[in-house]
Amino acid sequence: MENVTNSRRDFLKKSAMTGGGLVLGFNWFNVEAAPVIVADSAIAAGNIGFNSYLSIAADGIITIMSPNPELGQNIMTSFPMVVAEELEADWTKVKVLQANLDNKFQRQLTGGSGAVPHSWKLLRTAGATAKAMLIQAAAQKWGFPAAECSAAIGFVTHPSGKKSGYGDLAEAASKVPVPTDVKLKDRKDFKIIGTRVRNVENKKIVTGKPLFGMDVYREGMLFAMVQRPESFGMKLKSVDAAAAKAMPGIVDVVTFKNNVAVVGKSTWQVMKARKLLKVEYEKDGAIESTDDHNKLFLSLMDTGTATVRRKDGDVDAAFKNAAKVVKGEYQCPFLSHSPMEPMNFFADVRADGIELIGPTQTPAGARSQVSKLLNVPEDKITLQLTRLGGGFGRRLQNDYALEAAEVSSLMKAPIKLVWSKEDDMTGGVYRPAVRYRFEAALDASGNLTGYKLRGVGINSGNSTRENNFPSGAVDNLLIDSVEHKSPITTGAWRAPITNFLAYAEQSFLDEVAQAAGKDPVAFRLELLEKAKAKPVGDIRYDINRMIGVIKLAAEKSGWGKNKNVSQGFSVYFSHASYVAQVAEVEMQSGMPVVKKIFAIADCGQVVNLGGARQQVMGGVVDGFGHAMYSKLSFKDGAAEQKNYNTYRLIRMKEIPEVETHFVDNGIDPTGLGEPALPPTGGAVANAIFKATGKRLRSQPFIDQDVFKAIS
Repeated sequence: MENVTNSRRDFLKKSAMTGGGLVLGFNWFNVEAAPVIVADSAIAAGNIGFNSYLSIAADGIITIMSPNPELGQNIMTSFPMVVAEELEADWTKVKVLQANLDNKFQRQLTGGSGAVPHSWKLLRTAGATAKAMLIQAAAQKWGFPAAECSAAIGFVTHPSGKKSGYGDLAEAASKVPVPTDVKLKDRKDFKIIGTRVRNVENKKIVTGKPLFGMDVYREGMLFAMVQRPESFGMKLKSVDAAAAKAMPGIVDVVTFKNNVAVVGKSTWQVMKARKLLKVEYEKDGAIESTDDHNKLFLSLMDTGTATVRRKDGDVDAAFKNAAKVVKGEYQCPFLSHSPMEPMNFFADVRADGIELIGPTQTPAGARSQVSKLLNVPEDKITLQLTRLGGGFGRRLQNDYALEAAEVSSLMKAPIKLVWSKEDDMTGGVYRPAVRYRFEAALDASGNLTGYKLRGVGINSGNSTRENNFPSGAVDNLLIDSVEHKSPITTGAWRAPITNFLAYAEQSFLDEVAQAAGKDPVAFRLELLEKAKAKPVGDIRYDINRMIGVIKLAAEKSGWGKNKNVSQGFSVYFSHASYVAQVAEVEMQSGMPVVKKIFAIADCGQVVNLGGARQQVMGGVVDGFGHAMYSKLSFKDGAAEQKNYNTYRLIRMKEIPEVETHFVDNGIDPTGLGEPALPPTGGAVANAIFKATGKRLRSQPFIDQDVFKAIS
């Protein structure tokens, strides 16, 4: 990787390199995104009090900084598309640069599927403001009212035939007063938004350009790998590093906290030396195994102290008077995030400040944590973002960045810290293991009169989403949760909590529909219509949007009409978006095989149709693959699966056809990075039940009886 820190000053120098350019800065704390004009002298001095930059050079090249970390969600393409749309830019002349961490950015992180929803108006206003200034500059140049001029594809034109490119107008535009109120385009006039635009980094990715943290290289840097306790609940007792230190290329072995870092001149050398460490550990808390967790789940489900998350009506009376009660329990294992790129980070801790470079979903968090760890003011710490080779929530945590900074501080040298895949798999921050118990009360007519859900989670916090459907549609409802604290570290995993809850909940609703003698789709629509007509308590989901995706999924899949396949349905609301899915299963050699999944998404305005389709398909494959194949188990506090040879992921040949559709409802964008994952497990499980008559009560599905012959 090029040895350059892209500071604000560096960017401004680069973007104005051709001279006479217009540079606009947008204050991300201001919803109106009011721009600031920057003179060339100010550019040279770097006296800029803002953080999001749009530059137009004299040659017409438009440079847009993308602030959020890019981990494959295509934000580096979507953000510039929004700006370019309102700017009426020529997309072929748009360049995109990854912004580094800057205090003035707002929500400079990747997580929660919130980047585009948060920045939608800010980005549009940024482009519209620049366009207005370019039009004003042209109008002054030609002596016409600005209202008579228009912009398109990087040019300003007038009915008289006058025409000037943005590059020719940039210098004059920099002297135009900044408009305080600009009109945004009508959706019907969008030319870029809603189309298919290729990822701006595609060529760099496929030609192996140094984009990722693993590519970072600095002359004179040292490499480090850390030996951590192999079991959760253990701590470091003693270290004999003599053999490791004697290996070629090893500079030193240092101990900090509960860890031992081997530092040397190459990754291969430190990896070999680390194997020669003689480390002794001692107990430091509970030592837990998967068998212990299974017993805990059953015990805590009945005896644990539950926290009530939501209660509507008289639940006891509803169940006492029920004509029929339906019960079901569902359980999921821990999961590893398992990104292709292992954790890594570069740190150079010097007396005059700290330089950090690497892949993180939360760069501001990394900087503040390093600041606290080493007692260095944040304004003395710079952080340069690289592209992330996968994250899925794992890189919301910055433990690996802290390790790099601490080792650099101890060694007084620039350090590139690298985890092996085994480190990644066994090092914690997993999806929590959870068990759910559902109960439903039906009256004599098959109406749902009572509903109970209890979640028992291991380090999951609140293992429920108490305000999601069917809350608001049931007169008598109780949702509570029980928590077990474990030394096994957990964290957000793509679509936190809902990644498994949706499967369990949607599977159970199918059980209830069957007990009520009703079609699964009709049953859900009936509940939603009831919530619409007579809502119970607080409803925090949009009933009409959920109804919309359900009906469109039934239509596109031909629900109930294809007699050659068994269909399963699921719908879920998460991250402000709605996704309904229909899975189709065929029996082959006595085994159920998922052949196709229809996915209908309502995420508001789609910015990049190609990228959005990839997000939905990726979410479906992720949801299906992990529900079907993946698990992480423990023995004596240690993860039993340590690499891909034992941690099962979906294979290319196992991916079913995925057909995607989007609801065009005209509203602003809502989340899309995660919402397609939660419904998948339920749709597949319900289709398998339809084909085999057997309910899948736990994940991975491959461990269940219906798959025993092929597992």
